Amino acid sequence: MLLDPNHLSALSAILRRGSFEAAASELSVTPSAISQRIKALEDRVGAALILRGTPCTATPAGLRIAQHAEDIGLLEAQLARELTLDREAPLTRVRIAVPADVLATWFIQAMAQVDGLLFDLVLDDQDHSADWLRRGEVSAAVTIGGQPVAGCDAFALGSFRYLATASPAFMQKWFSNSVDTVSLGRAPCLTFNRKDGLQKAWIAQEFGRRISPPSHFLASSHGFVDAAIAGLGWGMNPENLAKSALEDGRLTVLKPDAPFDVPLTWQVGRILAPALQPLTQAVKRSASRTLRPL
Repeated sequence: MLLDPNHLSALSAILRRGSFEAAASELSVTPSAISQRIKALEDRVGAALILRGTPCTATPAGLRIAQHAEDIGLLEAQLARELTLDREAPLTRVRIAVPADVLATWFIQAMAQVDGLLFDLVLDDQDHSADWLRRGEVSAAVTIGGQPVAGCDAFALGSFRYLATASPAFMQKWFSNSVDTVSLGRAPCLTFNRKDGLQKAWIAQEFGRRISPPSHFLASSHGFVDAAIAGLGWGMNPENLAKSALEDGRLTVLKPDAPFDVPLTWQVGRILAPALQPLTQAVKRSASRTLRPL
């Protein structure tokens, strides 16, 4: 199915800017022209693509087609560079699914090493970032484990280490006798969001049982560390984010020598892999400085 580039650019602009009016301003056309382009595109594919609102958002079909448009932009930019048709090619956008803890610790360093790209990051729990690739809604993702998504090239990055941590006062209040399944079943823990299973997975790894402790929900990597320091609850914090607080005594580990290592993989759509090769190399370099060898 051939889709009009003007229609695709209208869809992408609406999703970037959040409204038909802002998209019209970006593309130097009238809002009416944007509406006509979206209607023509929806008629062409036979499905609604935009959910009108503040801001406007995409339907599943709209997300997939918008990702297709961005993929075309990446491939065209690569072709222009290879043929030296445009030594100053315009910036192209790439949409990537990244776990929040990865972004908070090392992924920004990888982004900063690559020219010519505008990044559109989707933050999700590490257990679910691969789902964005499977649905075709991102071009690349940092995922857990080594199982490649169909149609993607996969590169093992290393292990991301988490430590079960809490403040000394919290330890005294909830774990003065011992850290076991009884005390863990009573003590409040910190959970990033309702997809986050790290705390339960660590309990299962160390104690052989799956329990559901009472939980605060706190969707912030740095806020997670701050909440543990403040004594709000215990939680699985990235080793390098918690390092200074562990060294100066604001945090302590629940159980000595009991880390939780998560293997990370960089996955990129195979068709786009050549165009994103500089980014792949930057991701591998940055990961090697932070992650533990597998």
